[in-house]
Amino acid sequence: MIRLGVPSKGRLMEQTFDWFAERGVRLSRAGSDREYAGRVEGAENVALVLLSAGEIPRELRAGRIHLGVTGTDLIREKLPGWRSHVEELAPMGFGHADLILAVPDCWADCEGLDDFATIARDFRAEHGFRLRIATKYHRLVRAWLSAEEVADYQLVDSQGATEGTVANLTAEAIADITSSGETLRANHLKIISTPILRSQATLLRSVAAGDADAVQAFADRLGL
Repeated sequence: MIRLGVPSKGRLMEQTFDWFAERGVRLSRAGSDREYAGRVEGAENVALVLLSAGEIPRELRAGRIHLGVTGTDLIREKLPGWRSHVEELAPMGFGHADLILAVPDCWADCEGLDDFATIARDFRAEHGFRLRIATKYHRLVRAWLSAEEVADYQLVDSQGATEGTVANLTAEAIADITSSGETLRANHLKIISTPILRSQATLLRSVAAGDADAVQAFADRLGL
């Protein structure tokens, strides 16, 4: 039995259901919105498992699901050496978002990473501690800043509304996912540099789960 993990709620779940329906496979909840099992019509020997998008990388790595739908940002952040754990079968064309670095829009002299690196260096000299960047994406942000040779900063964890950390004086900058940028503008923040990562919903196969022939047969059924 192939176990397919998809997001359990919201627009991402609805778009995932639509994507499979367009390929002749109908997914649906088994009962109420509080139930985390589902039905699959149009394909044999496939079981639907409803999970949070953030849980799906872990379940794929452990081999508890054979296939999963989640954002590329979550795969790359939560799975070190992700290519050894999962195979990307198909970008799904929705759930687009960019992981970006943003600073207060009143920083008129900060228009790019070179400016940011200078401000970070001067901030440390003036305040005696490193400029704080609030984020949920420590692995991706640290690797990107290292590659761009930006040094004088510290990452602080944000598990709530990251955009509010600057106004709350718990960070000087943020690195977060955005799709439209409206929330950033509402919080008087501006994006500098190109995105750290462009993300979208992706169908992935677990390496550890095995059953390669059955998974391939289902992928063929989807036209992949």
